[in-house]
Amino acid sequence: MNVMSEFTHPALDVQKDKPLVYTAMSKHLFYFRMFISVFVLENGGVPLNPFMVFDYFLLDAVDRDVVREGNNNLVKRCDEVWVFGAVSNGVLAEIQIANEQGKPVKYFAVEKPHNILETTKEKVEMEDEVADMRHLL
Repeated sequence: MNVMSEFTHPALDVQKDKPLVYTAMSKHLFYFRMFISVFVLENGGVPLNPFMVFDYFLLDAVDRDVVREGNNNLVKRCDEVWVFGAVSNGVLAEIQIANEQGKPVKYFAVEKPHNILETTKEKVEMEDEVADMRHLL
């Protein structure tokens, strides 16, 4: 007798393939991380949210480059990159990796936790440190 055929669970009934979406965002949106993950789920994706996976650099329990490398690996394995809010230097690096990998990149303005609107790379905000690098998007 196959024991597994006797096992049932609701998770076995919901196996639709959905795109894995890396949620690129500046540290200034750290407190919106859960709302951003909800937004991705509500819009048909599965969020790979670095602030949900690694918190904020794992509170510096490991070298920050270890976390950056982890983020970069998530970018490489995702299906799409969605950029939320202003582009920081770290987000710009993630966008460049996505572009090198041929991944679709979408941009979203975050006005409030519950008000996220799609925008374009021409209109997305750039943080001061990368304000003159829009051409790299």
